[in-house]
Amino acid sequence: MQDTPLKDKFGRPFQDLRISVTDRCNFRCRYCMPKEIFGPDFSFLPKEHLLSFEEIERLAKLFVQLGVKKIRLTGGEPLLRRNLSLLIQKLSNIDGLDDIALTTNAYMLENHAEKLKDAGLKRVNVSLDAIDDETFKSINDVGAKTNRVLKGIHKAKEVGLEVKVNMVVKKGMNDHEVIPMAKYFKEHEITLRYIEFMDVGQTNGWDFSQVVTKKALFQQLNEHFKLEPVEPAYKGEVAQRYRYAGTDTEVGFITSVSESFCSTCTRGRLSADGKFFTCLFATDGLNLKELLRTGATDDEIISAFTPTWENRTDRYSDERTEESVKNRPKIEMSYIGG
Repeated sequence: MQDTPLKDKFGRPFQDLRISVTDRCNFRCRYCMPKEIFGPDFSFLPKEHLLSFEEIERLAKLFVQLGVKKIRLTGGEPLLRRNLSLLIQKLSNIDGLDDIALTTNAYMLENHAEKLKDAGLKRVNVSLDAIDDETFKSINDVGAKTNRVLKGIHKAKEVGLEVKVNMVVKKGMNDHEVIPMAKYFKEHEITLRYIEFMDVGQTNGWDFSQVVTKKALFQQLNEHFKLEPVEPAYKGEVAQRYRYAGTDTEVGFITSVSESFCSTCTRGRLSADGKFFTCLFATDGLNLKELLRTGATDDEIISAFTPTWENRTDRYSDERTEESVKNRPKIEMSYIGG
């Protein structure tokens, strides 16, 4: 690890790495991968274009040398990548890496949770946008039922994984599910985090009128529960944390739209085909796969990568305007990872 942490133009260190292991997903959520775009004829990345587990491991080791402490595996749906536990095992053996987490829709989690935990996975974030079956089916658009996701969540908790549930709240889609979700996960002592609907990618039809802000969510929750603020666990933590009074169960808010956290963002993203992006709202990325597959040494890869972070000036959520939402091309979340 280098003596001084790698920092960008605003002094933000590179500490968190999100790695997309596939651009495929078994859901077609309308705010992420709508069927009319990602239909049967959509061309996903061919297998040979994906980074191998060995290539991911090599890059991860280099990024840890540059200051990365945490890695989160994403997609698409990462559990669609075969033998994912083998990758987790490789990553868990990297000296200096403190944490390995996974973001999943949990539809396949029940069968994989124990193997993932045994491989070294520590935490799981489950994307679930409704507890009501009909609402959930209308969102995932493939007829997937809530019960199977809940079984995955409870299995993950049973085997000792830390579990958090993420709910994207969109006005007119699932805002009526805010309180039912809170009641269910409070009862089961699982952290629930509400995410403001974001303008990620080009295909989700984002409009600010569809955003339910943290302020509105908090007011709604406060009518049913007494919430107490919780101090951030570390600098750059994304969620604003609260607990239900008299319990240790938390609820959080991720406020990319109404209260930007760009100033403390320490996250970089590696796409499934090996491009590095400095922001969720980036327009292009550094092609690390090309370096890997043309025989570049570790030092050459680090030398090529370092200016990408040092020159980073991304502040998209700080600078979001109606014009930027409409006219700026952005990478799809299913490709870059959430």
